[in-house]
Amino acid sequence: MNLDVLDVSIFDGDSVLPADRISIRDGIITEISTGTAADPADHTITATGKLITPGFVDAHVHTTFGGQESLACDLSEAQGLQASLDVIRSYLAATAESAAPGSWVTGGGWSMSDFPGGAPSAAILDELSPERPIILLSADHHSAWVNSKAMDLAGLDASTPTPPGGVIEKDESGTPTGCLHESAMDLVSVHVPDASDAEIRAGLLAGQSSLHAFGVTAWMDAIVGDYSGHRSPLDAYLEAEDTGELTAEVVGSLWWPRDVEDIDAQVAALVRNRREQGQFRTTSVKFMLDGIVESRTAAMSSEYACPCGGFGTSYFTREHLHASFAALDAAGFDIHCHAIGDAANKAALDAFAAIGTSPDSAEPGTSDRRHHIAHVQVVDPVDIPRFAQLGITANLQALWACHDQQLLDLNLPYLGAERSTWLYPFRSFADAGTHLAMGSDWPVSTPNPWEAIHVAVNRSHPDAGDPAPLLPEQAIDLTTALRAYTSGSAHLLRSEVNGRIRTGQIANLALASADPFDLEPQRLAEVHNEMTIAGGRIVHDATTAERQS
Repeated sequence: MNLDVLDVSIFDGDSVLPADRISIRDGIITEISTGTAADPADHTITATGKLITPGFVDAHVHTTFGGQESLACDLSEAQGLQASLDVIRSYLAATAESAAPGSWVTGGGWSMSDFPGGAPSAAILDELSPERPIILLSADHHSAWVNSKAMDLAGLDASTPTPPGGVIEKDESGTPTGCLHESAMDLVSVHVPDASDAEIRAGLLAGQSSLHAFGVTAWMDAIVGDYSGHRSPLDAYLEAEDTGELTAEVVGSLWWPRDVEDIDAQVAALVRNRREQGQFRTTSVKFMLDGIVESRTAAMSSEYACPCGGFGTSYFTREHLHASFAALDAAGFDIHCHAIGDAANKAALDAFAAIGTSPDSAEPGTSDRRHHIAHVQVVDPVDIPRFAQLGITANLQALWACHDQQLLDLNLPYLGAERSTWLYPFRSFADAGTHLAMGSDWPVSTPNPWEAIHVAVNRSHPDAGDPAPLLPEQAIDLTTALRAYTSGSAHLLRSEVNGRIRTGQIANLALASADPFDLEPQRLAEVHNEMTIAGGRIVHDATTAERQS
């Protein structure tokens, strides 16, 4: 590909450059300069008033899960219960003839805020389909909505014991009502037939296409393993790389199961699946330390403020985390943590700190660690300086840091007054010198980086339930947000080709519809991606300007 992009603002992953042209020859960035090229390319784009950035690097995304769900019963764009029911009806009608009798209906994307207490009931789905079993994952993938047929096939009734780390929503008589949280989802999901290799591959390619449309050229797949009814996408990634269909740079986070007893054996198994070279690498290991606030499964240091109380769920003991983190660090893996509650964030930091006392590990700050904690929703202020001190990246899912309906209905009332001031402390992280990355957690939420950046800068979103900023003192500036979503995330991937714009480097670029530095901050969500170049090839093009040959 030969291309000149003219009259464009250029953010190189760190700052805006004093240049207005990028020249690409044979997929390589050959010149970053001003004016026209001495030897113009066959194709030219005049991008007056627009911004070109490194391709966005999504540091926490579930690409194959999102792609597979987009091809199934996809509720992610439905706004409200009625819209969700309309989508389900349409899906059932569209698949009525082709589906085998009694075949499962799968998919997801429903919002907990659409239901009292965040818990939908089987009765609603029974009215739509009493014969076909249905399991639909919530947008955050921490809950499942099932109908009575699905519960019958799973043998789920009042006598079913609640599994460790799970929650079964029940009525006053103790009968399950059709909503399962965390590990309880597996009571039904294990009965769903595994997706075929072809279905997983189709999901990967659909997911990749969606991410490219938003300007994403690299990502960290946050779970590469069997999880909640989804088969591991490992083989699909390997095949896509071999066939040339993988057009992004990807690091897969190998899943650390919740039931590991022999830590050394598990580390050895992960080492066998490790790939350190190529377009798809598996150099990271994922721990899910707790659940989410909405189902009161996020791990807290003090009880929830609601009448139900409780401290949430911690999936691993202190001893297990310390031993497994030390073993993985010694084996050369980067560690990737899901942590929502303040107790989960503290537990991760304690385990990272303990690595430094291991005889097999260097002191914190002296090794080339790329360990990180994703989500960082509720963080005790005393723990914020520890991220920088220990060299731990804070991986921000910035879109969530606003007064959306789910936060208003199912977070703030459960957290109470004090903890509600600890939410998403982005500015405090930045001021403390913490390395920042950004990701979407798609399909939990949109993979559009510009919407996430809008919230990071404004602490509000145009579609939020309450337009008032959430803890506005925790807002970060546009440059900091762009760094986090490009070079900051590329750092976690150990990428040499993404996150920056440099001459001599293969082109991984995203062209925005406007220059956000010229906009009022409240208009950042209006920015959208127009062109994506990944691996030196145009993989998405929505430009309308004429090109001159």
